[in-house]
Amino acid sequence: MSLSEAGWVTVAVLGKTRGNRGEITAFALSNKPDRYEQLREVTLFDPSGALLRTAEVESTWFHSGTLIFKFRGIDSISEAETLARAEVRVPLTERTALDEGEYFDSDLIGCEVFDRRSGKSLGHVTNLEDAGGPGLLVLDGGLLVPFARAICVEIDPAAKRIVVDLPEGLTELNRP
Repeated sequence: MSLSEAGWVTVAVLGKTRGNRGEITAFALSNKPDRYEQLREVTLFDPSGALLRTAEVESTWFHSGTLIFKFRGIDSISEAETLARAEVRVPLTERTALDEGEYFDSDLIGCEVFDRRSGKSLGHVTNLEDAGGPGLLVLDGGLLVPFARAICVEIDPAAKRIVVDLPEGLTELNRP
């Protein structure tokens, strides 16, 4: 999930139509598939962030790994086409609960990262990248830090602070 604007969380991005009854595919932004079964009403925003409409979720399901939405009142291909590329958002207060040690990407963005040994700031998290493993924190200076428990030894999103214990040579290895 990503925090799109203050107060909203984008949980999916709509894709192309599916079938002829107004169904539309979506790119799921939550790694908890059951999260979508709980959606009842969502707010749709266009890619620029402008409000499109609120929509009642009639049903959601996964078909061959792809999330499918059916919105009440969207009953044809042409009606569904108007929603392509829209962001499906819910209020920040409706974010799904996380397990211990899990964090929303949006909570990590902006955190200042400190080296455990020197106490010096390495920069602020500007993005997270999927590296096929634990993921990478992208810092504003270009440094890439693996988001692994052995490296990120203290994570406090509320204080916007992450303390890392970097392996020898990491800073020289992956700076641009």
